[in-house]
Amino acid sequence: MANLTLIESNGERRTGKARSYQHAQVVEDECLGVTALYMQPPMKTCYTPELLADILYWQEGIRKRYHAEEAENRAPTFRWGVFASAINGFFNTGGDLGRFVKWIRDRDRGALLEYATSCIKVAHNGSVALDLEGFEFIALVQGPALGGGFEAALACTTIVAERGSQFGFPEVLFNLFPGMGAYSFLSRRVNQALAERIIMSGKLYSAEEMYEMGIVNVLAEPGEGESAVRRLVKNAPRQSNARSLISTIRRKHNRVPFEELLEITQHWVDCALALSDKELRTMERILRAQAQASVTVNNVQEASRSK
Repeated sequence: MANLTLIESNGERRTGKARSYQHAQVVEDECLGVTALYMQPPMKTCYTPELLADILYWQEGIRKRYHAEEAENRAPTFRWGVFASAINGFFNTGGDLGRFVKWIRDRDRGALLEYATSCIKVAHNGSVALDLEGFEFIALVQGPALGGGFEAALACTTIVAERGSQFGFPEVLFNLFPGMGAYSFLSRRVNQALAERIIMSGKLYSAEEMYEMGIVNVLAEPGEGESAVRRLVKNAPRQSNARSLISTIRRKHNRVPFEELLEITQHWVDCALALSDKELRTMERILRAQAQASVTVNNVQEASRSK
């Protein structure tokens, strides 16, 4: 098994055992109580079906281990799940647009719904922290978080983002909407009007803007995101009672029901199947733009305006 760097402390690099998945790497640091999944889909920066399967497997493994330790009257090994990317300069650029175009052209509603349902299962697990007492998910964003990538980050308890990272929902550029939790999660972090403005603008927002809006919880300097996660984890015990109470209140009174996510996702599938050929060509241009070495406001929005 390989070793991956988890986080940095006092000038020394700490590593945890890494286990190979298909499109991800999982690193565990039992001393910190952290299990971290680093997304690593080959040749892509989006959610492949294989990556989604890896994430669901990781989440279910956390749940099973927690309950097994609970049954033996042992303290849980892991209190934190960190959701990050192993691809330098990226978090996640969202849905697998290449597959979307194929499924839409093939009129394959089943494939679209199966993919979308996997997305909302990942997001819902994150939003309720697997319904495990005292457990939290952290999104570590070190690059663009677009569409489904942004939705997955929003589902986590805490978003740690490095300056220079970008967030946004480009779906509106090809006449679609982000259907895997964007509205549900965003409107529980900010007011409804602001949530709708962010979704409908098609704009990419900086990490600094997201922090000012209260969407990003911790703003880190470039390259310092992992250190910020370590500080967060190490300082948490000092606020354990307050964090536990807030977590309980959030899950009880601000919970996103899975049924809500599923209903919206079914509407998304219907809307996707209704896209015109022109809108599908726009999606393909954005796909090519996102496949470049970097994702910027210009190359995504210019792709949507190209003839």
